[in-house]
Amino acid sequence: MTDVVLFHELNCDNGKKVGVITLNSPKSLNALSGEMIGLLYPQLLTWQQQEDIAAVFLQGEGDKSFCAGGDIVHLYEAMKDNALKNSISSEDKIKALITDKNFAPEIEDYFTQEYQLDYLIHTFNKPFIVWGSGIVMGGGLGMLVGGSHRVVTESSRIAMPEIGIGLFPDVGGSYFLNKMPAGCGLFLALTGASINAADAKFCQLADYFIEQQHKGNFLEQLTMINWGETIPLNHDKAAQLLQEFEQGSVSKLPTSLLREHQTFISQLVEKQDLSEIVAAILSVEIEDKWFNRAQKSLKRGSALSAQLAYSQLQLGKGMPLADCFRMELNLAVKCGHFGEFLEGVRALLIDKDNSPQWQYSSVESIDSKVVDWFFESKWSAVEHPLVKLG
Repeated sequence: MTDVVLFHELNCDNGKKVGVITLNSPKSLNALSGEMIGLLYPQLLTWQQQEDIAAVFLQGEGDKSFCAGGDIVHLYEAMKDNALKNSISSEDKIKALITDKNFAPEIEDYFTQEYQLDYLIHTFNKPFIVWGSGIVMGGGLGMLVGGSHRVVTESSRIAMPEIGIGLFPDVGGSYFLNKMPAGCGLFLALTGASINAADAKFCQLADYFIEQQHKGNFLEQLTMINWGETIPLNHDKAAQLLQEFEQGSVSKLPTSLLREHQTFISQLVEKQDLSEIVAAILSVEIEDKWFNRAQKSLKRGSALSAQLAYSQLQLGKGMPLADCFRMELNLAVKCGHFGEFLEGVRALLIDKDNSPQWQYSSVESIDSKVVDWFFESKWSAVEHPLVKLG
C-alpha cells in the first residue's frame, strides 16, 4: 500500500528545515480523503511546534491536480443509509426534517476534521506555501486559500463546483468568497465557474504566479534562505523568493476573464433577490465560451444549492473565519441528510448518468421552512464540534 500523504524534511544551509507535504493519490486527482486529513492534521501540529522547521510546502503528486476536492465518493454509502430520499414529497419531507434526527455520523466526522485542517492552515504561524497547480477544486481550494503564500501556475484550474452535486461552497467559502471583488464571489458560487491563475490572483485566492517548470529550482532555493527565529521575517524571506520567481514567469500569465467580466457580473448579481439574479444570469445572450459554461452549470445545477450559497454568503459577511466554519459544518451535515447531496454524487460520480433528479425545479419553488431548517444549528453553542476552533 502506498502512503496517501508523503512527508519529508528538507535540510537548509543554516540548519533549519522545510517540511514538505505531498498529497499522494494521483489516480483520484489527489481527492482529500479522511485518511489524508488524519495524517495531515497531527503532522502540521507537530511542525508548528518543531523549532527547526522554518516553513511548510504543500503540493500534489503528478501534473494533473493539486487536489480535486473532498473524497465524497466515500461518503456516498453513509449518506445513502441516512439521507431522506428525494422521492418523498416536499410537504412530507418538511415534516420529516422536523422529526428525523438520524444524521450520518460519518458525514459529521469527515467535515469536522476537514474544517479543522483548513482552519489550522489559515492560522499556521510559520510560512505555509501551497503550490496550487493543475486542478484545485472544493476541498483543494480550502487548503490553497488558507496558505500564507499561495502559488498558482499556468495549468491551475480552480472552481467551487458544489452547485453541480447538491452541496454548497464550503471549506470557508462563506469567508473567502465575500472578500472577492464586487459580484465575483456570488457569481462563482452560483455557477461553479472555472477560473485560471490570473483570475485567482484577481479575486485574492492566490498570491503568486510561477511556471510549473520552476518548482524544483524554487524548492532548492528555499533551502538556501537564511531562516531566522523571527517568524514575521521568515514570512518576508519566503515572499521575497516567490516574488523573484514570479518576475521570471509573469510574461506567461494568462488573461483574466473574471477581471474582464467583473463590472458586468457585478451588475447581474446586484438584483433584489436570488430569483432575479438567476434569471439575469441565464437571460444574457453573449458568445463567450467561459460565460456560457457558467450559465449552463447554473441552469443544470441544484436550485437548493444556489439558495444555500446565496444565504450563506449573506450571513457570512463580516463573520469571523471560525464562525463561518461552524455555520458550514451545520450546513454540510444537513446536506448529507436532506438527499440533494446524495443525488448529486450519485449522478456525477456513482452512476455517472449526469442526470440528477433535483428536489426543486427552481429557487422560487423552495419552501422557506426548508431553508430555515438548514441554517438552524443542530448543536448548542457549547456542544458544537468546532466550539474550540477560535
